[in-house]
Amino acid sequence: MTGRPESAPGALNIDDVSVVVAGRPLVNKVSLTVSAGEVVGLVGPNGAGKSTLLRTVYRALRPTTGRVLLDGTDVWRMPGKRLARHLAAVLQDHAGDFELTVYEVVAMGRTPHKRPFAGDDADDRAVITAALTELDVAGLADAPFDRLSGGEKQRVLIARALAQRAGTMVLDEPTNHLDLRHQLDALRLVRRLGVTAVVALHDLNLAASFCDRLCVMDAGRVVTTGTPRDVLTPTLLADVYRVEAEVAEHPRTGVPQVTLLAGDYGLEQGAVGG
Repeated sequence: MTGRPESAPGALNIDDVSVVVAGRPLVNKVSLTVSAGEVVGLVGPNGAGKSTLLRTVYRALRPTTGRVLLDGTDVWRMPGKRLARHLAAVLQDHAGDFELTVYEVVAMGRTPHKRPFAGDDADDRAVITAALTELDVAGLADAPFDRLSGGEKQRVLIARALAQRAGTMVLDEPTNHLDLRHQLDALRLVRRLGVTAVVALHDLNLAASFCDRLCVMDAGRVVTTGTPRDVLTPTLLADVYRVEAEVAEHPRTGVPQVTLLAGDYGLEQGAVGG
């Protein structure tokens, strides 16, 4: 049993989306088109509006203006169960501690594919087991979710999204709390699945290695969108992140890699880490 999605990858179109909360604009007229099967990294400093924008995609927050379209259909007009068959989300926060075992949390990913109150059949159990194995948490299947470490919880939640078998995924800082090996495993998995994905990441080198394109946000707006090679420049890093950095192609992979320069520039400008 593989982790391939049951629904085909879908094109995602964020169309002129703005979000205003308590009179404060958090996202301002953002448009972004993600082709079917494309992985786009959403990057930018803290407070740029990345998480807020993603919340409009997985319907946790209704846009003040604009639309989010999945294969041409407004996600807010889709029945919840239908949307859940096509779109899975991995959130930055754990949304509290579930009084469930790891297996039961991952099994929640099968809910959109079943009738109400239906139990797990053989196919469901195979999908759940495969997801647990893929994220290296099969040995924790019977463990209480609320007793796991932050990194273990994150892997379980990614496994739950994998079990959902949606063709489109939204991931908000999926590598938070993960060690180096599991960071790589999680992003390799997204690439291997062939899904459409929008991934908010702080680590620019990971983003450059695994994303087809990067969308850079700052102060609720899109600064630029393009390939990692086109986007990651010393000038952009100085303007958006307010840090001094060098960008060079890795000698083995050819992927642009960012090296921050220790000096007074960022400190004088009140820089924040990317």
